[in-house]
Amino acid sequence: MHNCGISSGNISATLSLLLVFFTLVQERGLDSADLVSFLLELSFHSTGKAYNINTLSGIQRTIIRDLADLGLVKLQQGRKESWFIPTKLATNLSISLSDTSSRKQEYAVVETNFRMYAYSSSKLHCEILRLFARVEYQLPNLIVGAITKESLYKAFQNGITAEQIISFLQQNAHPRVAERIPTVPENVTDQIRLWESDLNRVECIPAHFFEEFPSREVFEAACDHA
Repeated sequence: MHNCGISSGNISATLSLLLVFFTLVQERGLDSADLVSFLLELSFHSTGKAYNINTLSGIQRTIIRDLADLGLVKLQQGRKESWFIPTKLATNLSISLSDTSSRKQEYAVVETNFRMYAYSSSKLHCEILRLFARVEYQLPNLIVGAITKESLYKAFQNGITAEQIISFLQQNAHPRVAERIPTVPENVTDQIRLWESDLNRVECIPAHFFEEFPSREVFEAACDHA
């Protein structure tokens, strides 16, 4: 694909290009559902923040350069690592797509037992919810699921934060609960934040392991140098 950077204001042109891109993806034999899921994940990422390309799946690494051509991400090459940086167009994409698929966005109801009901017939809404919740079944106008520890851990590992999830649920609350304060039960929002903090309590950093030193003097010299 040729380079065709797009401003965040030209949403209709972006959607047209994405439709063409979906066709190209299918011609390559790739699953367009994986692409939709990846695009929605990007919309939850932070604009301008660099993410390691090694965290992407094989299919995502295959299409990341095409997304850069569309202006959804910027690529950055370091000495050893490569990074992708979501643009404002990418982080606003789910809102733009939702606006074209449904005039009414208020559809989500979250209960104190972590059950979630979304009054929508949109496949896009279902895919968005699947990013951080376990979707159990979808009726013609109702999506039923649950927010679980496992589904949230998957979201956190994909770069989605607890605050982004909570904000999304609040902004898309069904009219019946939108006027309620809080619109999302406090025990649910508190638990989402706790599960995120639990995941971030331990941080892994690269390290080197040395063994079988020829003598204690060499071992102590290495320790002093470190």
